[in-house]
Formats: sequence, C-alpha cells, structure tokens
Amino acid sequence: MIQYMLRAGGLLGLAAVIGTALVAITYIGTYEKTAENEREFLMRSLTAIVPESTFDNDIFNDTITVISPKLLGTPNPVVAYRARRNGAPVAVVLTPIAQDGYNGNIKLLIAIRFDGSLGGVRVVAHRETPGLGDDIEIERSDWITTFNNHSLDSLSGSRWRVKKDGGEFDQFTGATITPRAIVKAVYQSLQYFVVNRDALFAISDETQDEQ
Repeated sequence: MIQYMLRAGGLLGLAAVIGTALVAITYIGTYEKTAENEREFLMRSLTAIVPESTFDNDIFNDTITVISPKLLGTPNPVVAYRARRNGAPVAVVLTPIAQDGYNGNIKLLIAIRFDGSLGGVRVVAHRETPGLGDDIEIERSDWITTFNNHSLDSLSGSRWRVKKDGGEFDQFTGATITPRAIVKAVYQSLQYFVVNRDALFAISDETQDEQ
C-alpha cells in the first residue's frame, strides 16, 4: 500500500513539474511574440505620423520620460519619442492620456513637429462604445486626421473644441464625449510642447518634471 502511494505521489509530482515547465515555455514564447507584435504596432503607428523619410535616428530608442499630470493626463511618467535628422530635432511623439472618455482613459500618440504643428494623432487603446465612439480609430474613420498640421497658432484657444461647443472639430452622431476628450488632450499636449520644447529634445535619459 505504501509503495503504491509513493508511486502515485511520484507520478503526480512528475506531472506537476512537466505541467509547470510547459506553462513556463508557453509563457516565454507568447511573451516574446506579444512584445514583438507590440513593438511592430508601435513602430507602424510612429512612422504613420512621423514619416521615416524625415528622420534618420532610432526613434524607438531615442526617448525621454516626462511628467505633467495637468497637461498629459496622468500622474505617471509618459514616454516621448524623439525624431532627429543629422542630429537636428524634427518631431516628438508624446503619449498622453485623454482621461475624459465615455468609458475612461484613451491612450494617444501625438506627433508634434519642431515648429509646433501637428504631424498626426493616433489612438493606441480605448474602451469607448463600439459603433459610437470607436470612430476615433484610423481604421474606422479619418476623423483623427483632422488634427493634421494644426497648431496653437492656426486656431485660437476657443476653437480647440468640438463644433457642438463652438469649436473646429466634428463630433460623432450620438457620441460627443469621446471626440471632446481627444480634442482637449491634443490641445493640452500642444501647450505642454510649447513650454517644454527645448527640454524634450535635450540629450538626456532623465525624467523631465512638469515645467
């Protein structure tokens, strides 16, 4: 009886070890693939709003972290990707959060050229209502491209709103909250850029606090 129990226990232990190893191997393989997919998605998104022909540095690794809860929508550091050509600054891509979405945070990529004009805006992640708020995705609508080339100089402060609020930008039928949140986030990111442009392009890997 004892021998039977020991054998059964040994088999169970061996099965547990094999199972754990298989889970670990699967996790490692999936993690690496997931990280690769996320990097490819990020690179596609970055180069969609900052064309590869305009820079010659490693934009994916030429980064700095910045903090501005008031203007970038989060108390946490956010990454700023810097594009340069022959060492001269070309554009920066900020990664702020639009906190006022209908269903919470909306993560953004906002490319701002060195002259303060917008290269483009992309939504990275959101939980807005399907069929209403999801027109903020470039795959579903070209609404997000209406920001292209605008700057703080091209529109007065009162025009950085949706049309329902007297501003420049369209809202969606039945969904005003979502575009309103993104317009606000883009406007505030431009304000952040104007104040911090030199610090954003400085050669440093230290986190820049709000200024």
